Amino acid sequence: MANQNAKILTAEQEAKLRQPIDEYVGKIQDKLDALRVDGTDKVVELLNDIDSLKKDHIYTQQEKDARMKQLQADLEKAKAVEAKNKDEVAKLVAEAEGYIKAHYDQEYYQVVAASCVEEKAEAQKKYQAAVAELEKEHQQTVSKLTDQGEIKDEKYVHKNRLFDAKMQLEKDIQAAKDRQHAAFQHKYHMIDMLRMSKFSFSENMAQKVENYKYTFNRRDFLLKNGLYIAIVIIFIALCAITPAVKGVPLLTYNNVLNILQQASPRMFLALGVAGLILLAGTDLSIGRMVGMGMVTATIIMHQGINTGSVFGHIFDFTGLPIPARVLLALVMCIIFTTCFTTIAGCFTARFKMHPFISTMANMLIIFGLTTYATKGVSFGAIESSISNMIIPRIGGFPTIILWAVAAVAIVWFIWNKTTFGKNLYAVGGNAEAASVSGISVFKVTVGAFMLAGILYGFGAWLECIRMFGSGSAAYGQGWETDAIAACVVGGVSFTGGIGKISGVVVGVLIFTALTYSLTILGIDTNLQFIFSGIIILVAVTLDCLKYVQKK
Repeated sequence: MANQNAKILTAEQEAKLRQPIDEYVGKIQDKLDALRVDGTDKVVELLNDIDSLKKDHIYTQQEKDARMKQLQADLEKAKAVEAKNKDEVAKLVAEAEGYIKAHYDQEYYQVVAASCVEEKAEAQKKYQAAVAELEKEHQQTVSKLTDQGEIKDEKYVHKNRLFDAKMQLEKDIQAAKDRQHAAFQHKYHMIDMLRMSKFSFSENMAQKVENYKYTFNRRDFLLKNGLYIAIVIIFIALCAITPAVKGVPLLTYNNVLNILQQASPRMFLALGVAGLILLAGTDLSIGRMVGMGMVTATIIMHQGINTGSVFGHIFDFTGLPIPARVLLALVMCIIFTTCFTTIAGCFTARFKMHPFISTMANMLIIFGLTTYATKGVSFGAIESSISNMIIPRIGGFPTIILWAVAAVAIVWFIWNKTTFGKNLYAVGGNAEAASVSGISVFKVTVGAFMLAGILYGFGAWLECIRMFGSGSAAYGQGWETDAIAACVVGGVSFTGGIGKISGVVVGVLIFTALTYSLTILGIDTNLQFIFSGIIILVAVTLDCLKYVQKK
């Protein structure tokens, strides 16, 4: 049937439009295939055979050597043919590409693209006409009805008809998009055949841009990035407000370094809890872990004899060399935090207890124990030389940032390049399926908690050095919300099995930057908690919307 809109190409017209290009390039491609059959194609085939032979354990060594000798001889012949035909192949490829460049876009693709634009516009007109007709029919039908039940049924039918019309519109628009995308891809298909999959950087980028435009979905984009966009807008607003209110710019070099410095210890905590969230769990004891670690590290690295006591005993580590005290503080922090996380992990894995309960119990036990043992007092400053030893400033640059970078790299490697990491994703995605596959859910769960404990210990130790001690049981209050919020904002899903280290890093930086900005503006800490709570609520809501199906 003829098209009512002359500007819209039929399938036959589109094929006829492309025919001269396909024929011209096809003839050249036939010549190339003939030149490559005993050259390039043979080289590829023989290289595959050689690779397979190296891995083959059926043949004896003598047979393998003989076969390898023959393949190497054939390969040399094929390479000679390839070298002989190289100039002719290059000439033919250049001729075909020149023709494509001169004719494809102007004579075919642009015409198809214009046709698709008209096709989309035509689909919109059809939809509007269909909706108008359906509304007219609906009003006529309703005017004739008096029974409320019949009117309700008619409204339901009308709603379904409008939905069908909307679906038809989306189908027609998608068909036009498919046609344009196919026309775009055909050009690169021909180039792919000519060059044997050797695209330039610009050609690869052009294909990526086209594929992104083709697959772009506004709803999915907003679900994935809506929160980021809102936070960026807020941060831009803060950057504009701060100079007006405080008289100083927000985005200065020193402020950026301060943000990164504050974010570094928190990075360890977020990386730790991210593994638990990946298992569809959480950890409410992070803040108390930090407090316990701060107290432990401060006692060991204290400047002189401790002024406070633990269970009535005053510790004195001044007899140890400072490097030994620093190392001992780190080891003890890791031991204490890992012991508690391991206990929570065992209860979670063995008794199917939700991590919310096991870590909440940890939170209460740690806080009660630390507060009772120390009477809640602060233990003062650590040795002044320790900070310059562990996290010195080099040219004004705080090297504590490098500790965080190292932690990110190590955890990324564990998550993405180890069996444990792959098992972590598997158990988080579907624990039952992972168990059937032979993965020990118990070991993976306990391992995730132990890894979290190690990271908590490191984070508390670094925070102690950054703050020059001043450890107390109350230190770290509310840090669990920051760590969890950073993970959620970074895309680590509470549904389990979904999350990236890069997302965690972004989440930590976002939260630290916003907190720092609000502090500079003089916003009350309590109001900052409200802000954090709203972000968590929105982030989790958006995450849930990705998986919730409307009924």
